[in-house]
Amino acid sequence: MLETTAQENIIHTRDLTKTFDNKAVVNNLDLDIPPGVIFGFIGPSGCGKTTSVRLLLGIYTPDSGEVEVLQRSPQKFRRADRAKIGYMPQQFVLYPDLNAWENLNFAASLYGMPLRRTERLNYLLDLVELTGHENKNVRNLSGGMQRRLSLAAAIVHEPWLIFLDEPTTGIDPVLRRKFWDYFQQLKADGHTLFITTQYVNEAAHCDYVGVMVDGRLLMVETPEGLRHRAMGGDIIHLHTRYILSEDQVAALASQPFVIDGKVSRLRGKGVELVVEDGSVVLPQLLDWCHSQNIEVESASEHMPIYDDIFVELIRQETAETVDAND
Repeated sequence: MLETTAQENIIHTRDLTKTFDNKAVVNNLDLDIPPGVIFGFIGPSGCGKTTSVRLLLGIYTPDSGEVEVLQRSPQKFRRADRAKIGYMPQQFVLYPDLNAWENLNFAASLYGMPLRRTERLNYLLDLVELTGHENKNVRNLSGGMQRRLSLAAAIVHEPWLIFLDEPTTGIDPVLRRKFWDYFQQLKADGHTLFITTQYVNEAAHCDYVGVMVDGRLLMVETPEGLRHRAMGGDIIHLHTRYILSEDQVAALASQPFVIDGKVSRLRGKGVELVVEDGSVVLPQLLDWCHSQNIEVESASEHMPIYDDIFVELIRQETAETVDAND
């Protein structure tokens, strides 16, 4: 188990801003991330995720605002501070004329790992499924293999804080699942992970999720909180033996357990309703159907995929922006 003494947030920003060509690529970013969690940063390509990471690492200097990582300004990181941080960038930055083993061994040397490091390197090569390819020059590896080697190099020294910029891009679904299992193990061992991704459904694997659009952080929520904010509550799908009449749908929408009368028809003989707490409402819903002589074929909580949740959050944000400008 990795031991840390930090009680404060491991990452803290206030009004953090970075501008390129008179455009705010990161606009007033406020973040507070505690240690020992997986923080997912989701948003479309070009929304400012990578720039935010570079500000947190001290690669970029902010134009305004404040930023602390490991309770220190990144611009004032000492060698010991940087040794606690791992970084996997989007771009491949390892040496193409060295083989996979030599690249990984060189990364270990940069962080002063003991010379007897063979076991650690073999473990990482196995993790990223490059065992048997360790003697291949990196320029001859596929793009996916290069991504996997970059991940191994970023965590070779077992850093406290790990920045992974779209680590699963170009990775097949089976290996992606393996990576996330390993990320969960890193968290369980006390590491903190800051992971950017365009795969919105990966939000489900995170403790907290930041949603970024056009340089602005819309919100930070738990995965469950994101779903609740996007959909307005829990979702229940009710399927009945016969199609409900308009009067029956209206009566259902008027029930106190339905939020704001949100009942809509599904394909076939189903309806969708929005409620505060699905597990509490399901028995009430079944009782109501029984009282109305409505034969129920199935009733269950529906978990929308995070792609749909993200689209809905963006739709809401766009609508609010239009209303504010009217």
